[in-house]
Amino acid sequence: MKTELRVLFYSPIAWLILIVFALQSGIEFCGGLAEVFRTVALGYSPYATTSSVFAGHSGVIAKMLDNLYLYIPLLTMGLMSRELSSGSIKLLYSSPVSNIQIIAGKYLATLIYGLGFVAILGLQIALGWIVIKDFDITMVLVALLGLYLTVCAYAAIGLFMSTITQYQVVAAIGTLAVLAVLNFIGSVGQEIDFVRDITYWLSIAGRSETFMEGMINSADLLYFLLVVLLFLTLSVIKLHSERSKPSPAVSALKYGTVIVVVLALGYVSSLPTLTHYYDGTQTKRNTLTQASQDVMAKLDGGLTLTTYVNILEQNYDNGMPSWRNWDMDRFEKYVRFKPEMKMRYVYYYHRAYFPYLDQKYPDLTDEERLEKLCQSNDWDKERFLPYSEIAKTVDLSGENYRFVRLFERENGQRIFLRIYEDNQRHPGETEISTALKTLVTETPLVGFVTGHGERSIDNMGVRGYGLFARETTFRYSLLNEGFRVENLSLAEPVDPAISVLVISDMREPFTPTEMRHYLDFVARGGNLVILGEPRRQADMNPVVAPLGLRFTDDLLVRPTREFLADLMMGEVTQQMSELSREFRTIRRYGENLVTVTACGVEQTADAGFEVTDGIVTDSTGVWNERQTRNFVDETPTLDPRSGEVERSYSLMKYLRREVEGREQRIFVLGDADCFAGSELSASRSGIRAANFSLIQAMFKMLSYDEFPVDTSRVRPPDDAISLTQKASPWLKLLYEWGIPGLLLLGSILVWTRRRNR
Repeated sequence: MKTELRVLFYSPIAWLILIVFALQSGIEFCGGLAEVFRTVALGYSPYATTSSVFAGHSGVIAKMLDNLYLYIPLLTMGLMSRELSSGSIKLLYSSPVSNIQIIAGKYLATLIYGLGFVAILGLQIALGWIVIKDFDITMVLVALLGLYLTVCAYAAIGLFMSTITQYQVVAAIGTLAVLAVLNFIGSVGQEIDFVRDITYWLSIAGRSETFMEGMINSADLLYFLLVVLLFLTLSVIKLHSERSKPSPAVSALKYGTVIVVVLALGYVSSLPTLTHYYDGTQTKRNTLTQASQDVMAKLDGGLTLTTYVNILEQNYDNGMPSWRNWDMDRFEKYVRFKPEMKMRYVYYYHRAYFPYLDQKYPDLTDEERLEKLCQSNDWDKERFLPYSEIAKTVDLSGENYRFVRLFERENGQRIFLRIYEDNQRHPGETEISTALKTLVTETPLVGFVTGHGERSIDNMGVRGYGLFARETTFRYSLLNEGFRVENLSLAEPVDPAISVLVISDMREPFTPTEMRHYLDFVARGGNLVILGEPRRQADMNPVVAPLGLRFTDDLLVRPTREFLADLMMGEVTQQMSELSREFRTIRRYGENLVTVTACGVEQTADAGFEVTDGIVTDSTGVWNERQTRNFVDETPTLDPRSGEVERSYSLMKYLRREVEGREQRIFVLGDADCFAGSELSASRSGIRAANFSLIQAMFKMLSYDEFPVDTSRVRPPDDAISLTQKASPWLKLLYEWGIPGLLLLGSILVWTRRRNR
């Protein structure tokens, strides 16, 4: 080992690698700090400063990890090739050292050299620890461990390649070739179940990413150790073969045995039941939130996640075998807390929404379309079952035969987990945990009153409530947030199972029987959402009168140059933000409830409720319009003589009281369009609408914070730095020039000393 270290540091290549590494890391480090300085200069608090500068996907350690494949082959190419080409290998063979000692000595020398990379990065980490508030040192050390393990693995591969050729360039190219193979082998044989598991485990791509995020995964840790063990053992066998000259069959048997044993150990070590985790981040951001962990703790017994993939539906590629391992990784955080969870994939065919197939094969049957797809993609047709076989165990018609997952407990409880028509597409922790929570907790049932021209949850159009209530492809629909929804008639007493009653835009008044059933629901402490609308006051004021409220007689206007006067905006009040984290978030981000043709909500009497103004308009520029009705061709003007009053109006009131030991909660809004499909899909320049967020905030309060599951995380505390932009030139001088310059000076001194000797 000492001999090899002397050779390394007498070599200009070793010094050049260290100098280039120091220069590149210095540039990346200073660039990361410069971004933080700019953020602070703009008046913002930097987010997760430790991760952005050092780890994550863009930190200096992650960036240098990406460049290791350029350094290590140059370092290891001469470890054994030099001995073979110069003939000094014979001296080693004749010396009192074993093959294991030869390989171990050279490998240990490269590991000690690799500590030079760690030392260079350590100088940068030391500064970060001093100047960054609440520096996340554990996360950085885990990331540094990931980089060093990668160095160890690359060095073992390079050492082995150096044993099989006497040409150093060939050894370097061979090392690059092996690294390339290990990077892309994860995509080989993914259509075959057994081969998929082997090649996916062999792949080195992404193995260090978990370390970069501050997480130690025992499967990834053992992968690096097994790769080192594999290639060091192969190197020893290669030296032994050179000395003892065994038959090719014996050598092949030795190589094969080592490879099989390592693969077997790797497979066993990657089993979920044997995998262990350590999250080194301060906020445990790589781990499920406590709310999600609580849900998983209640899921006793068996749990199966079945993914149904319809090959004739446009989202089929999300679950194809070639992507299955990556798809399963989406649920790794959940498997950590329930390692016995089973994951199945079922492939079938049934006509569904797929414009491409409809255009290309308009006249073909389902079977003929399947045949064409299998021929063009070289798929096994027998893999895909007809839907009639699937329908025996599960009904997917309600999902429109789309790509869908099904959680199923061994007690028979089921819940669908969907993909959504948005940029993110796949469910996140909130959606997954919410779906699982419905299996262990009684879910709220929301009844939408019908029979008086109310907005319908079966209407997915511009005026309907179908989008926010039960649209399966909408991430934030009540259906996907843990609620059950149904139409409800007040001709009969309200079922005790109903948790929330929604009354919207009535065009006819309640009958006496309906009013009695409604009042009984209110009296027993049922939660309510009442959405009024201008020109409906006569029918809806009797509904809110028992609550001590009324809808204002006139339409509210807010004339602007950009929009029609009946477009109203309201902001969350301070009082409302103090009652709910979700409302507080809306207020903090400056978002507004956006309504069209709204009326105000006023309190007329004390009905025993604590009343809070939840959302209000501006106090200026807003009034009740009594004259103008054509806002397209006319611009309303304030006329106090006609009874128009310019002031702040309440667009939403929140009522609460104690009923039989539980808090009754009621929301009353002066507009019904704000929840309709037209408003939820609208986008207006310069306006940050909070309608989506408002629905979530309201129903979360109505479910007493049970649904959806709160997966919010605390803000990382490392959000300040004691340096400013003025320090940038000095940092560049030190890290981009000073440290590389010192290494250059050290290399010159060592070279001069050797020459003098």
